[in-house]
Amino acid sequence: MATHPAPRHAPGDRDDRDDGRDETRTERLDRNWGDILQELRAVQTGTQIITGFLLAAAFQPRFTELDDYELGLYLVLVALAGLATVLGFAPVILHRQLFGRQQKDRLVHVANRMLFGLLAVVSLLAAGVTSLIFDVAVGRTAGYVALGAALAVVVAVWVIVPTIARRSR
Repeated sequence: MATHPAPRHAPGDRDDRDDGRDETRTERLDRNWGDILQELRAVQTGTQIITGFLLAAAFQPRFTELDDYELGLYLVLVALAGLATVLGFAPVILHRQLFGRQQKDRLVHVANRMLFGLLAVVSLLAAGVTSLIFDVAVGRTAGYVALGAALAVVVAVWVIVPTIARRSR
């Protein structure tokens, strides 16, 4: 006589999403929160490197030779780096504030939005840093071309690649 294993979850406890996973809503939220933390760690490293570069640049002898455009761009980039740093901390701060309050669903939803904001800021930051480096090293025209190329890559990564990925399902 064949025996069937007992169901892993109580009736009504299963997640309604049909993504092939046998997990409860809580397990899905825990997995999604873990994914968000891993993505934050990856972005944090890049943000730290860019911020370190910007901070070090201010103490280089050539920094005093920046013209008004370059200095303005530099200050915008420092502001974006500061914003990126805060956005990188925000989901962790939110977690600390919601911890133990049975609000994991709210945490995951809001942290996901914060992560999208962080990724947008870091994308602009990377494009701007590329432009600044080309502007200072080669010239204004090269800086503009580098900015255009970097923004084209940003649009490709944010819009074109996901569109193609969705269509190829």
